[in-house]
Amino acid sequence: MKSVNSKDLQKMAVAESSPLTTHVLNTSDGVPGAKMALSLHRLDTRLMIWSMISVGTTNEDGYCPGLISREAFIPGMYKLRFETGSYWEGLGKTSFYPYVEIVFTIHNPAERFHLPLLMSSFSYSTCRGN
Repeated sequence: MKSVNSKDLQKMAVAESSPLTTHVLNTSDGVPGAKMALSLHRLDTRLMIWSMISVGTTNEDGYCPGLISREAFIPGMYKLRFETGSYWEGLGKTSFYPYVEIVFTIHNPAERFHLPLLMSSFSYSTCRGN
């Protein structure tokens, strides 16, 4: 059985406290999408503009914990923007998509939401996990 160190426990606590998590998988190479910049935005329905909530970078396992606190997670329309072009450039490859945006609506912020991004340099897919 693998032992868990204090750094791993801290990461798990941050991930569990966030009602929204994401994970990036580089399906071309069969590896996590590590060190990818991303940002979380919420639509201001009064002004019809996107407001940035947080920015982050995926870790070595492709996860980006702590995107938003439970208190800040309210009903509304959100988007996660992944900087896929920069990621592929960092690997010395080209990409058809300079970025990927996943737009989604939250009706019940008490639930947990997981939005994985599975990508190659010429395709991507996502789904709602939990």
